[in-house]
Amino acid sequence: MYAILDIETTGGKYNEEGITEIAIYRFDGHKVTDQFISLVNPEREIQPFVVNLTGINSNMLKNAPKFYEVAKRIVEITEDCIIVAHNSDFDYRILKTEFRRLGFPFKRKTLCTVELSQQLIPNMESYSLGKLTRALGIPVSDRHRANGDALATVKLFKMLLSKDSDKKIIKQAVKVEQKSKLAPNLKEIIEALPSETGVYYIHDANGDIIYIGKSNNIRKRITQHFTNKNSKSKKIQVKVAAVTYEKTGSELVALLKESEEIKANKPILNRALKRNQFTQGLYSFTDDKGYVNLRISSIKKDEKPITTFTNRKSGISFINKMVETYELCTKLCGLEKTESSCFNYGIEECFGACIQNELPEVYNKRANAVIEKNTYDNKDMILIDRGRYIDEKSVILIEDGVFKGLGFFDLNHQINNREILESLITPMQNDRDTQHIIQSYMRRNKRLKVVQL
Repeated sequence: MYAILDIETTGGKYNEEGITEIAIYRFDGHKVTDQFISLVNPEREIQPFVVNLTGINSNMLKNAPKFYEVAKRIVEITEDCIIVAHNSDFDYRILKTEFRRLGFPFKRKTLCTVELSQQLIPNMESYSLGKLTRALGIPVSDRHRANGDALATVKLFKMLLSKDSDKKIIKQAVKVEQKSKLAPNLKEIIEALPSETGVYYIHDANGDIIYIGKSNNIRKRITQHFTNKNSKSKKIQVKVAAVTYEKTGSELVALLKESEEIKANKPILNRALKRNQFTQGLYSFTDDKGYVNLRISSIKKDEKPITTFTNRKSGISFINKMVETYELCTKLCGLEKTESSCFNYGIEECFGACIQNELPEVYNKRANAVIEKNTYDNKDMILIDRGRYIDEKSVILIEDGVFKGLGFFDLNHQINNREILESLITPMQNDRDTQHIIQSYMRRNKRLKVVQL
């Protein structure tokens, strides 16, 4: 649990400042669960430059509560939370100073979104809240007021959580929460989970991730882990202390994140991703008569397939569908071995490329269309799929045939701006696994929006 906050102060000498306004959002990693926003009477003068910056003056604060009147609420809303702020050293120091004046020791763990942004979104021109949110397309209202800046920090922190593929942030959060929660109740864990698509992380009592999985219904899948009798499920039931999750909306995003994060975190209960998740590939060659032939065959080490399949059955099913859709010859697609014409020619479903009755250049147009449709080699494009929320979409970036990463954008966002698009993207590894995941998902999902750049 996180308490994302922003504080406005009077300015003045170090450790002599007073709070003029505070906004706190209690955030569970997915949504805001509580909030507290208040002006505060600092019982001291506000520096003129601060009045000009924030617009908060002494007249506005005459009837505002003093700090001791809001202190209890601040303690309650930040209980068992990590404090998150943009430049958290400042906000945390000010809070501790105010509590110290009351004779109350205030102690919380902190996370700084400036430092996290520098790690997870490198090479930005500026990491000030205003310039950073503008560059990332995060809308901000009431800049230099506690509520406006705290809300912007919530949106920025959501983006940082989705970019944190090593899961350092959630591991830390689980560690803090486990100190006050021993012997977890599995039913309670299940009840806190959504019935939505995403990636889930099973943690032990130290906060370490022991298993990563993906599901179209996270709650249902965790229920299975907690009730099944197989050896992996039994180990999970013994070791589990908490389950965190990341909603993705898109199954493709969940598959890509699962693949990347298992490799990055190497959880002890995940079997290493099978090296050969895909054993068959689609290949092409031109025969001595000038016709483009297509073949499903075992993956070749020295030749890149057009697309890949988990097994031969799905590869043959695909090529049969291509024969029907593109009116191809079964003989030239490796489905028939014959010295003469193919079976389909006899029933007038083949134009006769098998016996040179159709010109190679005419037949090859259709065969090459299959190749073009099922590869993204040398292509610059984005794939747009469902987002985590109703007003959001997910985006996968491919440049020159290489998978670059993924991100999320609001529907009112202009992602045709290449710089903004790249700032939204969390960089990810491009390898044979990601190529297989993307290509097989594109084959299965006709509603996936593909935009050529």
